[in-house]
Amino acid sequence: MELSKRIQALKTSPTRKLNPYAEESEKKGIKIYHLNIGQPDIETPKKFFEAIEKYNGKTLGYSHSRGSKELIQKIQEYYNKMGLHYEEDEIVITAGGSEAVLFSLFAIFDEGDEILVAEPYYANYNSFCDLLAIKRNAVRTYAEDGFHLPNREEIEKHITKKTKAYIFANPNNPTGVVFTKKELDDIAYISKKYNMFIISDEVYREFVYGDREAVSMGTYKDIAENVIIIDSISKRFSACGARVGCIISKNKNFMNAVFRECQARLSAPTLEMFGAAALYDLPSHYFEGARREYDNRRKILFEELSKMDDVIVREPEGAFYVLAKLPVKNAEDFAIWLLKDFNTDGETVMFAPGEGFYATDGLGVDEVRICYSLDAKDLKKAMNILKEGLIKYRKEVEK
Repeated sequence: MELSKRIQALKTSPTRKLNPYAEESEKKGIKIYHLNIGQPDIETPKKFFEAIEKYNGKTLGYSHSRGSKELIQKIQEYYNKMGLHYEEDEIVITAGGSEAVLFSLFAIFDEGDEILVAEPYYANYNSFCDLLAIKRNAVRTYAEDGFHLPNREEIEKHITKKTKAYIFANPNNPTGVVFTKKELDDIAYISKKYNMFIISDEVYREFVYGDREAVSMGTYKDIAENVIIIDSISKRFSACGARVGCIISKNKNFMNAVFRECQARLSAPTLEMFGAAALYDLPSHYFEGARREYDNRRKILFEELSKMDDVIVREPEGAFYVLAKLPVKNAEDFAIWLLKDFNTDGETVMFAPGEGFYATDGLGVDEVRICYSLDAKDLKKAMNILKEGLIKYRKEVEK
């Protein structure tokens, strides 16, 4: 029996597609430094687990389809501190940020509609667009420019009558860029001019470095009806496995549609919402400590990559990723070789091939996304292995 064309079009995740090679190497006793997936290694705050332990219901039942009232109120308070005020019916809780993106796309797009993206971008946007038969209109950004957006006129060239939304992450996964106020002004202008939704993925908001600031699209009051904010506890509180995110928008028609989707899937995880609500009571110094740790790793990663011959990399400004251009013909072939045929004293390294973060065929073939979710000591080891591997690969494999 034949499966649907939609599922046949669905590609393997670039962050997980090399797992079979890694598993085979680990069976042989090889230690792998995983730089391929955005799984924070900073300890999940104990408040999360303590709150769940205090749950005393006799039955673990469904929560309200919109999400628990307590968690929604905590999210309201969090945004109030940013000067952004949302009513209860302008927030719905989802099973992670990924469900928030999927529900948003499902509510907006019909088959064959178009979405504007700046490539490279978060790979799961590809998966969801494939599932819903949404065409991606891609605006290219370049490693040499730090993956910042081109001018507004260049972006507008990619908009047609079928373009219904622009989706982006700020701070950005996979590039680590934090978009400037001028870039966000351009996005807001385009949204207003073409009456497009903006799906603003802001899950890395706390992780910005130096003098950068992650400005929320929620601050653009004149396009409030166009803005959809995606948020999550996964990265902010190092709680990826809880699967608790949210959608926030002042567009009542859109939010009513999303609520019907939430009803169709019944509810978000009940216990995890108890834990998530407690996380929003953490003091601000929690973020300061996490940010210092990631900032230190960021500096180490950039310094080590910059020392490698012919590697093109710009210092990441936010999140905990960097997209680097390597001096190889095919980064995926190189990544597989590292896992299958190379190790240093029984250790090797794994990263995500860059091609899967693009819409345009052929782009990102020589790029890799590296996540600095390892402690400083292990990160330095991983970079030394990568450096040695690059030298040997170029000399013996791509000679």
